[in-house]
Amino acid sequence: MKTYLPYLSLNKNDRGIWDFDTTKGCASGMALDSKGCYGDCYAARSAKIYGFNFGVSVDRNFRSESDRQKIVNQIKKIDMPFIRIGCSGDPSENWQHMIKVIGQLVNESQLSLFDYRFSRQIVVITRHWNLLTDAQLHQLAGFNLVINTSVSALDDVSLINNSLIQYERLKTFCKSVLRVISCDFNTDNEDGRRKLRIQNQLFKNDNVIDTVFRPSKNNPFILSGLINTTKGNFMGKKTLMSKFNKKAYVGKCQNCKEMCGLTFN
Repeated sequence: MKTYLPYLSLNKNDRGIWDFDTTKGCASGMALDSKGCYGDCYAARSAKIYGFNFGVSVDRNFRSESDRQKIVNQIKKIDMPFIRIGCSGDPSENWQHMIKVIGQLVNESQLSLFDYRFSRQIVVITRHWNLLTDAQLHQLAGFNLVINTSVSALDDVSLINNSLIQYERLKTFCKSVLRVISCDFNTDNEDGRRKLRIQNQLFKNDNVIDTVFRPSKNNPFILSGLINTTKGNFMGKKTLMSKFNKKAYVGKCQNCKEMCGLTFN
């Protein structure tokens, strides 16, 4: 299989998100499960379709100064208020590299481009496979980031606890959002009842986003009876979902009220 190219690019996906991944691939997540998080990582599935090895993390860089300037100019023209890091790879694989790239992107002359009072922002989505150091947190504070910590009641207790600790640590340095991958847990199942209690506790935090779990039909949590599923409309297609909140948004990102946490106070 192919590995990702080590060059930065700005790309728009079908949901309308502008992807600016500093690292492609997720070695840490794939090491835990060969199919990625929860046995159904959408990014891992997509990578497989296009022949990429999602289990190899590749740091990406600007090819040249003219390439960097070209991407900055692209960002000025996008139809969304933010770009997103962490679509097809987790930046926590190499936090220092992400910090370096953002520093190159928001150098002194372009800082206002990423100031919320003027134009765009940067949203980072992470599982915190590697932890930010205190020094790195202080570096991030100057970038006006929105960082989404991804977590689910499907995670084991140690992962959940780590996610909550990092989500709290970030609050001093950026807008910290808890991105809960939620499920409709089967309450006829003892483990389902336990995980529902955990999920309810996760939703009691501040600045929480509800992200609907979209499993494949052979997902082990379906086969074991842990979660309930239904078919719903996603991007114009009937898609299998485990939907906890019936009103949770699953449409195009341009029409989302939360905007990955940008709209939270």
